[in-house]
Amino acid sequence: MTDRRQFAPAAERNREPILRVLKDWLPQQGTVLEVASGSGEHAIYFAPRLTPLLWQSSNYEQEQMDSVSDWIAHAPADNLLPPLWLDVTEAQWPVEEEAYEDKPVTAIFNANMIHISPWATTAGLMAGAGRILPAGGRLILYGPFKINGEHTANSNREFDGWLKARDAGYGVRDIRDVITEARKNGLQHLVARPMPANNFMHLFEKA
Repeated sequence: MTDRRQFAPAAERNREPILRVLKDWLPQQGTVLEVASGSGEHAIYFAPRLTPLLWQSSNYEQEQMDSVSDWIAHAPADNLLPPLWLDVTEAQWPVEEEAYEDKPVTAIFNANMIHISPWATTAGLMAGAGRILPAGGRLILYGPFKINGEHTANSNREFDGWLKARDAGYGVRDIRDVITEARKNGLQHLVARPMPANNFMHLFEKA
């Protein structure tokens, strides 16, 4: 049988610092929807360490869906749900369906997506979070961000240039713009936390 697991070296490097913040910021119960789970390495690492929360991974690309499925088969956990296909720009997400009434989403986690996708993806993420999260529900972002129009490191500036050369719609986002989009959807920015390798985690809460 073919092993479809993908391996992301950054996921192994950043998983422990991210987990420490998740333990501080996540609610005590419900389902965490991981938007754009990538390889699935974060999902299998975080889920068993965050019980009793349920962990729902999701992806848009089929190869990444396959990778998550194989990672879960390799390292199953009772609170780790099968991955969902998710296009955040759609007007309704699978977790809004009746099947999720007994495991409502109380938090959304998204790592390293909004800079490698069109701005419409960020807008879709915020719109979905605004629809799905209950009052007090939380959205947590991880990745590189500009602050007041300025990059926080030369390496991020170079990375931004590389992204834009690949696709003009990509690029390191200014956190001001992200916060503005969040507010349109009833999400308040609570706090930012600097992370290793010139990244940040940002916490938003549904009003």
